[in-house]
Parts: sequence; structure tokens; C-alpha cells
Amino acid sequence: MLIALVLGLSILALAVAWGLRGYVLRQDNGTPEMRKISDAIQEGAQAFLRRQYRTIGLLSIALGVLIYVLYAFFRKPHPGEPAAVTLALTTTLSFLFGAFCSGVAGLVGMYVAVRSNIRTASAARSSLNKALQIALRGGAVSGLFVVAMSLFGVGLLYSVLDALHFEPTKIPLMIVGYGFGASFVALFAQLGGGIYTKAADVGADLVGKVEAGIPEDDPRNPAVIADLVGDNVGDCAGRGADLFESTAAENIGAMILGAGLAGANLGVFSPAQVVGLMLFPLVARAFGLVASIIGVLVVKAREDEDPMHALNRGYMWTAVLAALGFAGGTYWLLNPAGHPAAWWHFALCGVIGIATSIAFVYITQYYTEYRYRPVKSIAAASVTGPATNIIAGFAVALECTALPTFTISAAIIASYRLGASSGLAHAGLFGTAVATMGMLGTAAYILAMDTFGPITDNAGGIIEMSHQPEAIRRRTDRLDAVGNTT
Repeated sequence: MLIALVLGLSILALAVAWGLRGYVLRQDNGTPEMRKISDAIQEGAQAFLRRQYRTIGLLSIALGVLIYVLYAFFRKPHPGEPAAVTLALTTTLSFLFGAFCSGVAGLVGMYVAVRSNIRTASAARSSLNKALQIALRGGAVSGLFVVAMSLFGVGLLYSVLDALHFEPTKIPLMIVGYGFGASFVALFAQLGGGIYTKAADVGADLVGKVEAGIPEDDPRNPAVIADLVGDNVGDCAGRGADLFESTAAENIGAMILGAGLAGANLGVFSPAQVVGLMLFPLVARAFGLVASIIGVLVVKAREDEDPMHALNRGYMWTAVLAALGFAGGTYWLLNPAGHPAAWWHFALCGVIGIATSIAFVYITQYYTEYRYRPVKSIAAASVTGPATNIIAGFAVALECTALPTFTISAAIIASYRLGASSGLAHAGLFGTAVATMGMLGTAAYILAMDTFGPITDNAGGIIEMSHQPEAIRRRTDRLDAVGNTT
């Protein structure tokens, strides 16, 4: 029943993502001049991804062979583990499946993102709200697809091995390769995409602003298209692969800790409750997907409103619904007889994780939004030259690490204490795992906001390079300013 619920909600999220894809692609795609620029961005992004994923695919196959050889011939199974050949086969196949799912999620997200930009630009000619919704829903395709594919992959592997009658508590260890495959793709996608992004950005600014003395998004600068392509391959495909890896590894890691918690509390959990304990991370992630869907769909902004306020409202909807899902999930699955305090201790761990993610959002906004002291101080320092700009920027960068460090440290300590005091033996580590699940409970919405950035940045570039009226550019500038923060 539980694994069917997980797979069902994953498929629902994929279906919603596909529906949002259709919604975005049905929107007006602008004038011929706008389409010419958008087509160039699409061509550049697709060329980069084809080359990148071809290399990743070949390396994944080679590494998969190496994993099989090492597991089959050089690793001696521990007592109670499956045979060496069985463990080698499941680990290798799950590794390749994880890499494949991550690649598919990245390709789908990129496909929609590079087609959302022109539709956002076209919508900005009539309404800020319309442009905002198209950009966010275009980003939500990536967010939902990444998290749902990650969850679906883990759930599918579990259900297949369960159908083959492997012991449930051993299955998480047999599918760790899935997280490794996702991490392998993320390594190349983040580094390759990030290097391309910064190289194109700096190159375009140097040749345009410094050497030629022309504006940032000027059609006379051929590096501008590379810059706009880089926004997508780094902030969309690269970040998507990174989040896919994070959610996959967290899901499997928490399942392993759940199996360990059941082993440390023999006789406390029935066989069905042991399965529920291990599958709780997947159920919580599925509830987070549903919360993210609702959060994306409720976003709406007035013409005179700061777009960030609308995005924050959607995020708060997502966070509150995810917290309710956590509370319901812990009461349902982490509530063994004789330990009445366990479920609400773990529920509080999840709430701490969600509160931590909210704190991260607002800390990030404080240090990156133009309305607040850090950005204003960097701008003021720029008046006296590039040297003071660099010093001020680096000082703010050092300062902004303090609050996140203290926040996450406090969250880990508090969640560990709550888990340890739940009445279950050795539950502190599981409490921290539940808190981490809470931090990633809104991951789909966060990635939607993150992909919103390159979409609106590209939209602004398209408006500028196609010589649209200044009023339209002001709308896209407002969205772009928000996108730089998200």
C-alpha cells in the first residue's frame, strides 16, 4: 500500500509537470525578432547538453562495469547480506538507473526552460502577473520532474526488489547505487554547467562592457547568446542534477537509518511497522511534492506588487502544507505501541527542518536583494572603483555564511535531542535524518524558483535585443531582479 502511494503521487507530480509544460508551450511565442533570439538560445543549450550527456553516458557505463567488478570479485559480503554477484548486479543496475533518471529529468527541465523565456518575454508585453506565472510554471516543470523522478526511481527499485522477495531491511543497502549514479551526473552537470556559465558571463561582460563600451544585452555582442545559454545550463540543468542527487541520497540514507532504528528496537515494531519506518522518507517526500504543486499554482501578483512577495506567498503555502504532511506521516508511520511520544518528537524534527529551509530562504534574500544593506553597501563601494567593489563583495560573502552555519548547527542539535528523547533506542541520528527531509520537503518549489531566474534573465535579454518598448523592459527587469535572488 505504502509503495503504491509513493509511486502514485510521483506519477501524479510527473503528470502535473507535463501539464504545466503544455500550459507554457501554448502561450504566445512573440514576434519574429524575439523568436530569432530565442531559437539561438535553444540551439546553444541543446548543443551543450548533447555533448555533456554523451560524455556522462559513456563514463557512466565504464564506471558501472568497474562497480560490478569490484562488488563481484573484490568485496566479501557481510553476514546476512545477499551473495556477492547479486549485490554487484543490483548496485550496478541501480547506479545506471540513477544516472539515467537524472539525465532525463535534466533534459526535460532544460527543454521547457529554454522555451519558457520567449513566452515570458511575450507575456510581459501585457501583464506582469502573466509573465510571472509563465516563468514560475516553466521552472516548476524542472522542479517537479527532478524531485518526482528521484522519488519514482527509488520507489520503483524498492518495489522490484520487494517483489523478488528480498528482505525489506536489506533493500536500501542494495539500491545505494541509485544515489551514486545521481551524484555522478550531478558532479559533471554542476561543474560543467557552472564553468560554462561563468566563462560565458565574464567573457560577454569583458568584450561588451569593458572593451566595446556597449550595454549588457546588446545584439552587436555575439557572446551575449552564450551568456544567456549559460544561465540555463548552469542554473537549470546543473542545479536540477544537484537537487536530484540530494533528494535521492537523502531518501536512501534515511531508509537505511530507518532499518537500523528498527534493528536497534527489536520487538517494538511489527513487521508492517518496520516497512513503514523505512518508507516514511518516501512518503514524506511525496507529500512535499503535493505541497509544492499547490504552492506553484497559487502564485499570483498584482501589477504594482513586488514579484518576490508573490513567490514568498507560494513558498509559505508549500512549507505549511509540507509541515502538515510531515505531522500526518509521523503519526501514521512512526507511532509504535508503548512509545506515545515518538511520533510527535519526529514530527517536530521535520518542522525544525522546514523552519530551517524557510530561514535559509530569507537569509539568502537579505544578502542578495537590492533593497537591503548588503547589496546597497556593495553598490556604494563601487562608486570609488573596482577594488573597493571586490573588497566589499568579498566581505559580504564571508559575512553571509555565519547565519546559515549557526542555523543548521542548531537544527541538527535540536533534532538529534528530540530523536534521542523519543523513547526509542538510538533514535538521535534518525531524528537528524527526519530534519534533513524537512529541509528538502519544499525542494520542488525551491528548484522552480531557482529555474525562474534564468528564464526571466533570458526574457529580459530577448526584450532588449529585439528592441521592445522600455515599459516592457521595466517589467522584465523587475522579474530579473527577483530571479537573481532566487
